[in-house]
Amino acid sequence: MRARLIIGLLFALAPGLLASASAVAGTKTQPSLTKESGNPIYDQGSNYDYRSYITSVTPHVRGLKVEVLEFADRLLLSNHTGKTVTVYGYSGEPYARVQPSGAAEQNARSPAVYLNTNFYADVTVPTSANASDPPAWSVVDRTGQFEWHDHRIHWMSPVTPPQVTDKAKRTKIFDWRVPITVGTQRGAIEGELLWVPESSKAPTGAFVALAVVVVSSLLLVLVVRRRRARRSAPGSSDGSAEDAW
Repeated sequence: MRARLIIGLLFALAPGLLASASAVAGTKTQPSLTKESGNPIYDQGSNYDYRSYITSVTPHVRGLKVEVLEFADRLLLSNHTGKTVTVYGYSGEPYARVQPSGAAEQNARSPAVYLNTNFYADVTVPTSANASDPPAWSVVDRTGQFEWHDHRIHWMSPVTPPQVTDKAKRTKIFDWRVPITVGTQRGAIEGELLWVPESSKAPTGAFVALAVVVVSSLLLVLVVRRRRARRSAPGSSDGSAEDAW
């Protein structure tokens, strides 16, 4: 009886194992709309053929961490430096900052606040947003982090970049730079954008095949043990003996 329960459980889990294998392998899924802290709903585009990588963050200060989210879509900055970290917009204006207290603030007069709400910056910037005006800060988070979409780290067109002459080949599109300051020290988040062809991504088929092999092997072991147990059990010639493990 125990063997039957285990076999039934494996059959029930098999679809989940296969789905998990596909997810780990990097199966494409359409992202949902994400709400950027303090901003309107952000319209995401398709960025799956690209990867943006951070190559350096300066100044080198302990407690400052930056990472790329969703391949080449957003940046996440964590500030535990004990200093104010400021991110600058597309015209060199203060766009956002994370205070030592953990408060993340946006400058409502930075055009980047509005441009960053759409993947291709297809928005109308209000006249109140003037990069040359003094900042008007407002708190959008208090966790010591700030997450934002930045047009400098992705390709700003649905058309394939001219650098990509062979879509099957991994290709560098450009280097990018996002200016920051840590306290009074000037620096930048620097990186590169790459075109990443399907063939160079995780082998989905291999992961799925591995999951199938694992499940099949477990089922085979259980079936063999069940048959041996029946044969060895007294009075089991008619196959009516209890299942054994």
